[in-house]
Order: sequence, then structure tokens, then C-alpha cells
Amino acid sequence: MISDPSSVLVVAPNWLGDAVMALPAIADVRRHFANARLIVAARPSVAALFEMVPGIDAVVTGTRRADLYGPPVTGGTAVTPDIGILLPNSFGSAWRLRRTGIRERWGYAHECRSILLTRAIPRPRISMHQGRYYQHLVAALGIPNGLLEPVIEVSAALRERARQLLTAAGWDGRQALVTMAPGAAYGTAKRWLPRHFATTIGALAREHDCHTVLVGSAADARTIGMIATGAVAAGARPIDLGGKTTLQELAGVIALSSACVSNDSGAMHLAGAIGTAVVALFGPTRDTETAPLTRAGGRADVLFNPVSCRPCMLRECPIDHRCMRDLEPARVLEALRDATAPGRTGREPA
Repeated sequence: MISDPSSVLVVAPNWLGDAVMALPAIADVRRHFANARLIVAARPSVAALFEMVPGIDAVVTGTRRADLYGPPVTGGTAVTPDIGILLPNSFGSAWRLRRTGIRERWGYAHECRSILLTRAIPRPRISMHQGRYYQHLVAALGIPNGLLEPVIEVSAALRERARQLLTAAGWDGRQALVTMAPGAAYGTAKRWLPRHFATTIGALAREHDCHTVLVGSAADARTIGMIATGAVAAGARPIDLGGKTTLQELAGVIALSSACVSNDSGAMHLAGAIGTAVVALFGPTRDTETAPLTRAGGRADVLFNPVSCRPCMLRECPIDHRCMRDLEPARVLEALRDATAPGRTGREPA
């Protein structure tokens, strides 16, 4: 084992939520190898996240899976890190890491990939939060764990870009702003009903003088359109930024918000790491494994309807979607009460 590496590569998880939950483990690596250059390899869809994470020296990515772990370039010269730590579990990720020529390759033993690793750690046999799962790996590698706290820093420049987007879309810059993320990957079962979002948006406008912004990917356009139509009927006009922000602009919008209401999705985890108050809506998934982690001073309210069939982990509900259907807007509004009190705004820059 290399005791004093000059550079360490961490291969990040592929999805935004998982990438955020991996941040405490990456922070552990940063502290342990304090003198090394810390490089994160990530897919293009999440690479911009790590540009907002303190302590990361470089982010590398590729246009194809085959070259995702291409060596970083320093002073015009390609540099091969001394150690590569794999956070994804797939065989393919281990194969690509081996092709880079990195001598020390560490990760979980999974999918018959131990032969490709120089240190293969047995996976834990008990259920645990995904953030703990990543920290368990680095601890087993001899890297002490710190707090289970993700930290994302949103710069003043990013906040200003977000402010310009919002004001161009109708925000006056003074009303409390609530971000709502109604999308979720892997089917409709994880999604709170559009009519519940619309009801909540209307109540926030009437009773709390809050402006709401709807965020998501282009794939969420239909859902966001349904919510916006319902919100107008309820007396509110939310801002529609669905598919109109980069990842970093989304972070800026959330940072300017008093609160974020989200399904179990990447936006939920992003808000927790920024420090914006989160109301997390859980249906078929296990909140014990993927509840939002928050940075110091942050707050997360995890809401779910305790029906006997949850957590089923199904992408589509085969019955009546009761876990989300009967999670009433009144519960969300109650959770939002403190966050949307007069004078409350998003987290200020550290």
C-alpha cells in the first residue's frame, strides 16, 4: 500500500443523489490524504457537482464510458494517479479503472470483479444509509470517517446567475422562494401527485406570500405542466424552470430558496448538501437508506404515509398509489411553516 501518494482518484457514483451521498466519504479521503492531489472521475451528467465541492483539486470526465477515467493533465502532461478508489459497484467500472494503469485499485468486492482490484472489501451485509455505505468502504480501507455531512458551496456568481433566471421569469427577489422538484427517475411510483403539488403551491401563495419555482429535467415537462395548470386554478403562478437549468444553476436556485419540496430524487439530496431546508416526500423507497443528508445547520423533514405495502421498491404502483395519494398537502405545508416564515431566505454563502 502506498503510504504517501502524490495523487488519488475517486470514481464517483453515476447518479446525482448517489454522488451527493458519497460526499462524506470523499471528504474522508481528502482529510486522510491531505498532501495528495484529489481527483474525481465522474460522468458528464454529475461532473459539475464536484466543481462545487471544497477540497477537490480536479474533475475528469469523458464523452464515452470507455474513456471516463482518462488521466488528468497537469502542465500539459498526463498524470496517472497512485491510487484509484471505486465507489460504483459494477464490473465495468473496475475494468475501466484497471485500463488506466493505476497501480492501486480499491473498492467493494462485487460482480466477480475482485480479480481487477488490488484491495477488494466485502460489502456490508446489513441495510444502512447509502452515505454510510460509502463511508464503510473507506473506513475498511483504513481511512477514518468524519461526519456524515455532505457540503456543497454555491458561489456568489452562481447565485447571481440563478437570480437572473428567476427575475427574468417573474420573481421579485423579495418574496420567499420555494423550490419544488416533482420528478423522480425510475417510474412514477416515487412521485407525489401533481394535484398535491398544485394545492400546496396555491396555499403557499395565498397564506404565506411565497413564490414557487418548479425544477426538473426536460423529461419532467409534462408533469410540471400539469402542476402549473393546477396551480393557476388554485390562484398561483409558479415559475417553470423545468429543463432550463444546468446542474450548477439548479444549485443556485435552491441556494436562493427558503425551502425545497422534493420527491426522493437528486434535487432533494442537492438541497440538503447546500443547506436549504428540505421537505422530502417518500413513497415506495426506503427512507432509512436514502433520506437526505444535511450539512451543519440544515434541516430535513422526511414525510411518508405509513401504509403496509411500503417500502415496496417498485417503479410503478400495481394498485392505487396509496403511499403518495394519501400523503396530504397539509402535512407538507406544516413542515414548510418555519422555513417560509417572513424574513427567511436561502442559505447565505459561507
